Amino acid sequence: MWGFITCLNDLLIPYLKDAFDLNYTQALLIQFCFFGAYFIASLPAGWLVGRIGFKKGIVTGLSIASIGCLLFLPAASLHIYSVFLLALFVLATGITLLQVSANPYVTALGEAKTASSRLTMTQAFNAFGTTVAPSFGGWLLFSELETSGAAGAEGVRLPYLILAGALLVLAITFAYLKLPTILQQEKTSGESIFAPMARKHLSLGMLGIFVYVGAEVAIGSLLVSYIKEVSGLNLNEQSAASYLTYYWGGAMVGRFVGALVMQKVSAHKVLCFNAVMAAVLIFTSLQSSGQLAMWSLLAVGLCNSIMFPTIFSLALQDLKHQTSQGSGLLCLAIVGGAFIPLLQAYIADIQGLPISFVVPIACYFYIAYYGLIGSKVNDVNKEKLA
Repeated sequence: MWGFITCLNDLLIPYLKDAFDLNYTQALLIQFCFFGAYFIASLPAGWLVGRIGFKKGIVTGLSIASIGCLLFLPAASLHIYSVFLLALFVLATGITLLQVSANPYVTALGEAKTASSRLTMTQAFNAFGTTVAPSFGGWLLFSELETSGAAGAEGVRLPYLILAGALLVLAITFAYLKLPTILQQEKTSGESIFAPMARKHLSLGMLGIFVYVGAEVAIGSLLVSYIKEVSGLNLNEQSAASYLTYYWGGAMVGRFVGALVMQKVSAHKVLCFNAVMAAVLIFTSLQSSGQLAMWSLLAVGLCNSIMFPTIFSLALQDLKHQTSQGSGLLCLAIVGGAFIPLLQAYIADIQGLPISFVVPIACYFYIAYYGLIGSKVNDVNKEKLA
């Protein structure tokens, strides 16, 4: 569900860009408000989860996300862009609480050495949502636009009403499910919420999450425009939006494959390899045109597949009772999805869309560094924590 919701933002951007006659920077405020909620809500969410536990955190997150989806109904009726941004902020606050609750819970439900594999497997179902969303959302949002030929915001009502109902059903379901309690990680220690940042691999992991989410969101946000305007394939918005399925579908396939690969191959090496390949594919796309330009950029989704769960689990290594705090800090870093796409959009507005892709290339170079070097646990700090 949260994969589906996040991916719908990639369709909202070109849809509302036309509806409100926005430039790239204004349109990317959608991602700024959505991922900005992570920055504001992550630390309180980490504190809350430490108090109420992972299960109640999941239920609360789903409930808030449902309310955020319902806010799209008055936003569409009023036809005010700022109300859409407010709805996205509330929705993302719920998703933030869900992330802070669910991700460390999954890492705790088994052996530490296979945490990356386990989280990657669960994230594969997140990617299933992002794979389905472009076809479903594109059909609902753009079919009316193509038929009427007029830009409007009313098309958002049905998809977000369906999402609100589904999230509410999930919240009720989780409220009644019997789930294991991770006592050690649900205790609060009285430490500062920033205490885990003393661990170098966590603080560098926060930057890794920042640049990864920023790169993935920036590419997804501008992909429809890139296919329409740069590839030279002369596709309309609905046709271009359908290709997002391959971008997010690659992430889904890669996560299932990556979950198996990381049972045998070090997560550090897999992360570094994927980051380098992502940078190479973007460069290839920029140096080509037509089908090669489009498919090279779409293939970046396959490389993205294991990055978030792998960075997340590597950053949480050996945090013990600080795990829920560390998770909150990592989710704080998801704010990269607010700033990096906005930076790329600004460059696109003043220098052109192709040159703006140097931003995600730089992000992937840092991720390669983190996988190879930055994610190593500092033994001195590890001894102090023990």
